[in-house]
Amino acid sequence: MSAIETEMTWRYVCKLDDLPVLGARVLERGEEEGGNVAVFRNDQNVVFALLDKCPHKGGPLSQGIVFGERVACPLHNWTIELKSGDAAAPDVGCTARFDVKINNGDVFVDLP
Repeated sequence: MSAIETEMTWRYVCKLDDLPVLGARVLERGEEEGGNVAVFRNDQNVVFALLDKCPHKGGPLSQGIVFGERVACPLHNWTIELKSGDAAAPDVGCTARFDVKINNGDVFVDLP
């Protein structure tokens, strides 16, 4: 294990096969822990994790539509980049992103 990995706190989410293609699952955390995390899988089987709050009005990104490497917020259709958490122009804002790893078909998210 690398020095960087030992500083991370990997939390099990689910099996990759249990994460819907073009969909998300929610990793529930209390507000004192920073809020829920949305874990997304796109049609290329790439997995991403973002705070489950749109930077616009706090909409649940986990309920949005995943396309390519973006998700559309279900409230006001803001488009959020899954790699960075940044809102796509012309919108401005950012939501927190989390590192993801897949090990033997298990999905983990780094929750510091």
